[in-house]
Amino acid sequence: MAKSKGKKKAIEPTPPHSEDKSDRLKRKFYEAELSKLQLELVKLHYWIKEKGLKVVVIFEGRDAAGKGGMIKRITERLNPRICRVVALGVPTEREKTQWYFQRYAPYLPAGGEMVLFDRSWYNRAGVERVMNFCTEDEYREFLRSCPEFERMLIRSGVTLVKYWFSVSDEEQERRFQARLDDPTKRWKLSPMDLESRRRWEDYSKAKDEMFAYTDTKQSPWYVVNSNDKRRAHLNCISHLLSVISYQDLTPPPMELPPRQETSGYVRPPMEYQTFVPELY
Repeated sequence: MAKSKGKKKAIEPTPPHSEDKSDRLKRKFYEAELSKLQLELVKLHYWIKEKGLKVVVIFEGRDAAGKGGMIKRITERLNPRICRVVALGVPTEREKTQWYFQRYAPYLPAGGEMVLFDRSWYNRAGVERVMNFCTEDEYREFLRSCPEFERMLIRSGVTLVKYWFSVSDEEQERRFQARLDDPTKRWKLSPMDLESRRRWEDYSKAKDEMFAYTDTKQSPWYVVNSNDKRRAHLNCISHLLSVISYQDLTPPPMELPPRQETSGYVRPPMEYQTFVPELY
């Protein structure tokens, strides 16, 4: 967490009003805690920029597990030049012929950057494995080479954090139905998502085998219980802040300089410009 005068400053959450953990976290409490944590994220991203750190955070999990919402909560107060999101689409025919990790390498951070992968190279161990988009040999090679690839990243100075968002069968079903019912969310569902729902057990087996090979001491998986999205947001951000040591380098408030004195400037007539219609 942020440091003050060389000592760690712990963020102590205010106890929620309800002690029943089965209840959804109350919005007022959630928003207050989220605001505190997002302030710490701002301090963290100043530290990353100042110290030239290279940070990679991977978000994996089942469809509708809450990865996208989590990424939004992390990034909404941060400078996109320092913290950027990578969400790659279907590989091109050329990319399919490349070394598998080559497709992801250009998006890795330079000094002073944090990159959030909304799905990552672990596609090979998940959707590609279950849907037979890769061969058995390609899959086995991934399991062998992925831990070494991640060790290479860590040895090069990259801080690598991997999150798996875990959602129950019942909650995923509820979220899928909500997306079907809401036209503004329907784009989140693809035929691939619906097929993944049908193959729940196959994806469970693929995830278990992936963890067996890639949940290493150098690069562990951190599992986020995401049945309650609000709790998941607070827990994940709190954890991210705890695994990267940082200090508060927030710049002091700046003073606005006086405006330039007028020197006879005349603004062109308003009718010479095209304005957006004021419908509201």
